[in-house]
Amino acid sequence: MRVLVVGSGGREHALVWKLSQSPEVTKLFCAPGNGGIGELAELVDVGAEDVESLAEFAENKDIDLTIVGPEAALAKGIVDLFEKRGLRIFGPTKAAARIESSKAFAKNLMKKYHIPTGQFAVFDDPQAARAYVRQLGAPIVVKADGLCGGKGTIVATTLSEALGAIDLLMEDRIFKEAGQRVVIEERLIGEEVSIIVVTDGVTALPLLPAQDHKRLHDGDKGPNTGGMGAYAPAPIVDALLAQQVMDRVIMPTIRAMASEGLVFKGVLFAGLMLTSDGPKVLEYNVRFGDPEIQAILPLLKSDLVPILDDAVEGRLSMAQCQWEPGSCVCVVLASGGYPGDFQIGKELQGLESVKGRPGVFVFHAGTKRDRPAPTSTRAGSGDRFLSWGGRVLNVVGVGPDLDGALKRAYDAIGAVQFNGMSYRKDIGFRALKKPVNR
Repeated sequence: MRVLVVGSGGREHALVWKLSQSPEVTKLFCAPGNGGIGELAELVDVGAEDVESLAEFAENKDIDLTIVGPEAALAKGIVDLFEKRGLRIFGPTKAAARIESSKAFAKNLMKKYHIPTGQFAVFDDPQAARAYVRQLGAPIVVKADGLCGGKGTIVATTLSEALGAIDLLMEDRIFKEAGQRVVIEERLIGEEVSIIVVTDGVTALPLLPAQDHKRLHDGDKGPNTGGMGAYAPAPIVDALLAQQVMDRVIMPTIRAMASEGLVFKGVLFAGLMLTSDGPKVLEYNVRFGDPEIQAILPLLKSDLVPILDDAVEGRLSMAQCQWEPGSCVCVVLASGGYPGDFQIGKELQGLESVKGRPGVFVFHAGTKRDRPAPTSTRAGSGDRFLSWGGRVLNVVGVGPDLDGALKRAYDAIGAVQFNGMSYRKDIGFRALKKPVNR
């Protein structure tokens, strides 16, 4: 089987790494990929949102299955185009992807089909939005309706912060058209958890529950990011809670989409708040979580290819996931200044020293492989890796328990460095005293 992975981040490196282990895969491509992915797959110089060129590539190279990583490509209709051309692809259609690309659509769907979520209101007019938050007061949450790379949610603890969030999103347009409409909702209290399933539109196959760390700094302080680390399985999700989420959130969502004429195939990712009234949906995603999937796939014992293939073909009811025992932790190494302005082109050092360490993996996110000219006389003139994004590397540790996984990940981080490198030192802090219970 010839497989194409679309995307360029740590999520895609983890997917390529897992897919490369499948005996069913004869050739792997990744578009556009990154420096680390290039060690496992042939890189294709086509952007993830250039859906026309990707479809042409898939046709010309006889690709048997395409797997889409980033949400922007799905929102742009890559699945619709591929299916129109008779190409097999894993992911939801553009219309179905609205469950992530429009928070207003998702919240209205939950309200209509009684899927538990927080109280909310949707606004196109900034004046009406300001009047609403003045009426409700703070704390309150202001969200851009469209895609913002995981950074479009502002948790306002004061009224002035809430009004400022409306100005930033709707007036200053810091996320451009994504902030033309906003969703304002009550702030839910509890622990967040990520529930990710693969679905064929009828059946849902759950992956391990995970917890992400959205804030930039230790103690969940600082601005929201695309995610600074994750661990799996999240011990707060026991078997009873997992079943409750499937019964009250996941399956009702899949059935709701079908009732709206939107058969949902691909990844359904529910970001939940575990409140005193039970789990409530914060938001949906339509792709593998990043960095959650980097902490899930190293524990997946099963071959990923048949699972995704069964989802595409509508026969997922026969599929199962087998898991390795233990825990997995992913720690993101970011560029200085992220998620704001940051510099690129910093040389990554120490990567070779962590290769082959037991239970340690490094998934590249924002990196570029630098190949010196043939005439280079630079000392050690072999290939080197440069930072090429905000989130640069994902250092992953697998251990018999969370403590062991954390030790392996942070020990490996101690051997890696680049100018301006920053990372959280408290990944997994919520779960350290909670036993893992699958």
